[in-house]
Amino acid sequence: MTIRTILVDDEKLAIQGLQLRLEAFPDVEVIDTCSNGREAIRKIKTEKPDLVFLDIQMPGFDGFSVVKGVMEIEPPLFVFVTAYQEHAIRAFEANAVNYLMKPVDVDKLADTIERVRQRMAEKKSAEEAEKLKNVLSEVAPDAVENMPEQDDSTNRYEKLINVKDRGQIFRVDVDSIEHIEAAGDYMCIYTGDNSLILRETMKDLERRLDPRVFQRVHRSTIVNLDQVRQVKPHTNGECFLVLESGAQVKVSRSYRDVVARFVH
Repeated sequence: MTIRTILVDDEKLAIQGLQLRLEAFPDVEVIDTCSNGREAIRKIKTEKPDLVFLDIQMPGFDGFSVVKGVMEIEPPLFVFVTAYQEHAIRAFEANAVNYLMKPVDVDKLADTIERVRQRMAEKKSAEEAEKLKNVLSEVAPDAVENMPEQDDSTNRYEKLINVKDRGQIFRVDVDSIEHIEAAGDYMCIYTGDNSLILRETMKDLERRLDPRVFQRVHRSTIVNLDQVRQVKPHTNGECFLVLESGAQVKVSRSYRDVVARFVH
């Protein structure tokens, strides 16, 4: 699988340096380079690359304007490259694969390319399943009628959550989260050996998490059901869930249906 790539930067030396580093990855093919945002939008729409390395701070159209400018088509994957740390949060909000600081570190670049490969593999798998279904609909329509619906729900939910805490950005693997507690407009995310503060409402965070795994067990608590190791009855119809780390979370009576799946 070849990763067709465009590099966008108003600094010629930066483009040359990134091209040189990308030579270490045989599956990455740099098909074009751009020196400004307007040119980038035009070439992305015309050449439809898989991946774009995009400088953020450029004269005229900046990197974020480029992303907005190609939303009418199926956009490529974006990796933001910049010398300015303060743009990191906006980069992650734009759903970038990664955010690299100049000069680009070789190990971080390798990690980024691996993430790109994973994203592309997931997309290709979904496309192949849809093609197979289309073929079957022509040659064996009865088989298609009996096929279960393609479950793409796992692709709709976050696998990594970016958390800015104590001046740093942490990329939290969703599977590692044990439970989440609300404190006003802040969420306390617990991973068993760590805790981080995320500025977001409970309602918004719930929309980003797979409800088959993450369930509300209290007005202000969400639990990763895969992390539950024991259910301990309590008074008045309440109970405690004992998690992988040994932490205990109370389940209120209003959410007893969540516990039912563990005892049936």
